[in-house]
Amino acid sequence: MSRTRTVSMVTLGCARNDVDSEELAGRLAADGWRLVDDADDADVVLVNTCGFVEAAKKDSIDTLLAAAELKQRGSAATVVAVGCLAERYGKQLAVALPEADAVLGFDDYRDISARLSSVLAGQRHVSHVPRDRRSLLPIAPAARAPWISAPRLRLGDGPVAPVKLATGCDRRCSFCAIPSFRGAFVSRRPAEIAAEAQWLAGTGVRELVLVSENSTSYGKDLGDLRLLESLLPELAAIDGIERVRVSYLQPAELRPGLIDVIAGTTGVAPYFDLSFQHASGAILRRMRRFGDSVRFLRLLDQIRQRCPRAGIRSNFIVGFPGESEADYAELERFLTEARLDAIGVFGYSDEDGTEAAGFAGKLDARLIADRVARLTALAEELTSQRAEERIGENVEVLVEEAGLDGEDTEFDGRAAHQAPEVDGITFLRAPMDPAAGRWAELRVGSMVRARVVAASGVDIIAELVADPRGSDPIPGPAR
Repeated sequence: MSRTRTVSMVTLGCARNDVDSEELAGRLAADGWRLVDDADDADVVLVNTCGFVEAAKKDSIDTLLAAAELKQRGSAATVVAVGCLAERYGKQLAVALPEADAVLGFDDYRDISARLSSVLAGQRHVSHVPRDRRSLLPIAPAARAPWISAPRLRLGDGPVAPVKLATGCDRRCSFCAIPSFRGAFVSRRPAEIAAEAQWLAGTGVRELVLVSENSTSYGKDLGDLRLLESLLPELAAIDGIERVRVSYLQPAELRPGLIDVIAGTTGVAPYFDLSFQHASGAILRRMRRFGDSVRFLRLLDQIRQRCPRAGIRSNFIVGFPGESEADYAELERFLTEARLDAIGVFGYSDEDGTEAAGFAGKLDARLIADRVARLTALAEELTSQRAEERIGENVEVLVEEAGLDGEDTEFDGRAAHQAPEVDGITFLRAPMDPAAGRWAELRVGSMVRARVVAASGVDIIAELVADPRGSDPIPGPAR
């Protein structure tokens, strides 16, 4: 009988890549492969790369090179690249990085076991020549083929898990290459998402994070642009699921009905991950995007009128071609007025195949770096202030990690305004009474109510306000 083949998976990039890796793992496990944590014990090291921006590309290449160095230590591991970088550059990456034994594209995922077996057998894999994947689907959303599902195997055991709403994007932002290699927008069927959510709940997941390239577009290719409004309450009602969170919302597509559902549905986090990118109307038009600081502030007011304590985050690009000092100053003014909970700052860099790569008015790299540093410092100050504004609030915290801290038992978790990986965390203080064993039943995966007592940068410190062993410690949204 042949030996069981082993594979070690390394995942880089965003939560969408996390789901892709778990789907690849599911396909491989179904075909008899065994997943191992240690690359030294693997027949294949499968690196799921990120190809979004220059820093992510470098990280992916460094990871592939590090995996290839295992061979110099006597390991027989075969190194295979998958993911966005592999799809985006294909044959070009394979030629430039001979240390990788194969570079596979998205079309190889369905037959991933056969592909890896072939590479292990010494057969040379001919990598694909990249092409614009937007041309592979009909222009009209309603004419597109349905989502093709894949089995999924969890690679972690935490209480939070991403769920993919859709893949691809129909927007044409001038700085973004994602649609060219991820393709046009395709939604998953609601029943399939609900079934996966129920399965995740059975594995111990308590919070679902819905991800896609543009969650506000969900359902448009299924004939119902308001499908997310009906899906969210359905997911929140699944037994075992305490919280549902939506990521990647486009301000231009954020409709009042969706705001109402996110802000007012029990079990749905009042959390708005808004892709503003800038605040100057002139720069946003060059980016092929909607809005300006006045419209964005009006949108934030609409959200806070419905839910004053809503969590709001966004990312911003600094140094876009043509960005003047006045444009940059407008961005600073907007951030000061917006009171966001979390802010990501990125310096502009040309991306292959994008419209902006051919724009005139490129800024000097030193000026971009200076503006990034200035805006980052401002963002850190503003988000710290926003965290301090939450002192005195009651928050519902999902416990994610536990550890001892002196005489107290300290737990790390996240409140509704804190998304995993990208935002701050909550340090939860649970005073320990050794005689009574107080809080002994507080476990990872518990949802508890606490009061914010302090802030440290973007993070908050909170103390329990109710015994989590009670019959109903969280009767409803904290007030």
